[in-house]
Amino acid sequence: MKAKILFGLMAVTILLSCRPYKTEPHLTDYVDPFIGTGAHGHVFPGATTPFGMVQLSPVNGVSGWDWVSGYHTSSTELVGFAHMCLSGTGIGDLADLLILPTNQQIVSDTTAGGKNFLQNYKASYQHESEVAQPGYYMVDLLDKGIKAELTASRRVGFHQYHFTDGQQQSVIVDLGHAINWDRPVDTYIKQESDTRFVGYRKSSGWANEQWLYFVIETNQPVTEFRVVNGGEVMAQNELAGTDVRGVLSFANRSDGPVQLKVGLSSASIDGALKSIENEVPHWNFEDQRQAASDHWEKELRKIKVKSPEEDVKTIFYTAFYHSMIAPYVHSDHNGEYKGLNGEINKAEGFERYTVFSLWDTFRASHPLFTITQEDLVHDFIHSFMAIYRESGLLPVWELVGNETGCMIGYHAIPVIADAWQKGLVKDIDGNELLEAMVASAMTNVEGLKYYREYGYIPADLENESVSKALEYAYDDWCIAQMAKSLGNDEVYNTFIKRAGYYKNHFDASTGFMRGKLANGEWKKEFDPLFSSHRNDEYVEGNAWQYSWFAPHDIRGLVKLHGGTQNFVTKLDSLFTIDAEVKGEHASPDISGLIGQYAHGNEPSHHVAYAYNYIGMPWKTAERTNEIMRTMYTTKVDGLCGNEDCGQMSAWYVLSSMGFYPVNPADGHYILGTPLFDESSIELANGKSFTIVAENNSPDNIFIQRASLNGKPLERSWFTHSELMQGGELHLLMGAEPNKEWGTTQLPPSMSH
Repeated sequence: MKAKILFGLMAVTILLSCRPYKTEPHLTDYVDPFIGTGAHGHVFPGATTPFGMVQLSPVNGVSGWDWVSGYHTSSTELVGFAHMCLSGTGIGDLADLLILPTNQQIVSDTTAGGKNFLQNYKASYQHESEVAQPGYYMVDLLDKGIKAELTASRRVGFHQYHFTDGQQQSVIVDLGHAINWDRPVDTYIKQESDTRFVGYRKSSGWANEQWLYFVIETNQPVTEFRVVNGGEVMAQNELAGTDVRGVLSFANRSDGPVQLKVGLSSASIDGALKSIENEVPHWNFEDQRQAASDHWEKELRKIKVKSPEEDVKTIFYTAFYHSMIAPYVHSDHNGEYKGLNGEINKAEGFERYTVFSLWDTFRASHPLFTITQEDLVHDFIHSFMAIYRESGLLPVWELVGNETGCMIGYHAIPVIADAWQKGLVKDIDGNELLEAMVASAMTNVEGLKYYREYGYIPADLENESVSKALEYAYDDWCIAQMAKSLGNDEVYNTFIKRAGYYKNHFDASTGFMRGKLANGEWKKEFDPLFSSHRNDEYVEGNAWQYSWFAPHDIRGLVKLHGGTQNFVTKLDSLFTIDAEVKGEHASPDISGLIGQYAHGNEPSHHVAYAYNYIGMPWKTAERTNEIMRTMYTTKVDGLCGNEDCGQMSAWYVLSSMGFYPVNPADGHYILGTPLFDESSIELANGKSFTIVAENNSPDNIFIQRASLNGKPLERSWFTHSELMQGGELHLLMGAEPNKEWGTTQLPPSMSH
């Protein structure tokens, strides 16, 4: 009997050992980089790493608003693969250092001054023949018989081209190609050996003075190197000019793919070479592809969500992925980078970052980083201060060592104030940070002179007057809080007064923020539905969308409206009024409409959470659930507006877990409604914060009651400090609102 039992146990053990081992699914499998490549999402599908310098992605060769990333799903032709691309912006630049594999004979074509040279070699593809995964992109160039694969490290693009046997094998390095605003001004390529080519591309566009140095290494010797100038193909080993191309031709071998490693630096060829030496010293494409995927997996695992809805997890992890593309690392392995002073600067004790779309990202992206990217927040703030030291001002919209001056406000300030209050900036003197903040707030540009003189911005003296004044008032509140923490009463008093200037644009007779003239009268012919893109009182919006922007003082807004009932009636109307936007030149950025709420553009992003400030969190739950369920999908047009360097996605990441920072710099998170049964955040201090939604379902969207670490939570908000202590936020969900919960202790607000 004992022997039979032993034999039986052995048999069971053998059977169990033969079963497939169930591993935890890779979160990268939920990421679809094609989401947002259609409609007006403006994202790219190519290979990149978290916050990396390289975005190695296909370029269609079309200049236009929907091709600001270089790629759009309406196209089925490409002119090459670029190494730096923008993610979801509203203006086009980059798409730099284009490389195109070809099996055609390269011949001179000087028609149109050689401008059409590359069009002779462009390739066609079908979307069914593309694959995009975190850190990897593949496409079959159907008319060429070439399979192209791309992967990347932080500063290196890794190409792998499979040519059909017997084909001619060449790659064109195009330094002259440009899209939208960009144009090359100085380009250079040189052959250093039969496997190494170096050069640079300097250009002017949205980034007025961009420098990009590169080193290209090949796994096979180049049998013939030629340069192309004005469409004329010439046999020489280097060329400088404004529109330079190089052609690398290989022996027609069938013993393996052609591979290229392309290292980048904004400072020097040596820096670009060190990128390759330090990041990809091998020729194993699959190893690098796996390394890029593993890097993404590590970052994605900082938040784990549970839901029976697979599509929701795909939307979430794609959004989380998109939120970690920008900013891009800008300094090279020497710590060097091209700065705003037009010089090569060195980052000491930090890595310099770039692509700061702050008008967008101060709202949700940067608050998300304080939860998931503490180390990078340190580098971001140091990057801001490096920009301040180079230029005298904090960044507004900084792009590869240039201030574009795009959009309004001085929104590096809330990012700094938030990081300071959360204790994430410990090696910069607070007084220097405050000095930089005040410097940005005391210039005379963009209506600031009038803002200080009048307490509002006169519409007859400054374009976009209302939006500018409202955003200045919020940034000034952030300066006041920074000054208060440092005990600087003089600065505090000055800026807390300015923080209230938003009230001077409120017209009680209409209930809207309106343009006011220098003589104190309201601008006539007012229609809150009207928009004229970048040429009226509002930035990419109308009065319905912008009249809610006082995130530091929601209860002040309530008072302006005459009390809670008037406020809630007006706020309800925002979501139910007709979605028509009037005006022949209405802003195309007004998209994702629910009534006049426009989720496709950032000024609306905090508005649905305003109900919590009047004790009606169930209304926030209704609206945020509607936004999440209708404005984000798994399709290529799954974003209802420009991705804007991660802001559109960061809103979803936070909101789908059930909370959002209405005031991005006050350290408070306002509860909405979670999509997930459970969300767990891995914190930098080794702790975890878990949100459990009991009885959760698509119908049960209302919080019935809540507890934080076992203690009842009657308020509809919690703090960053509470989150960082770790533990569990437990939410009991139901299909009907509990109108007693969350009605007493309201979220903090300036007027409280």
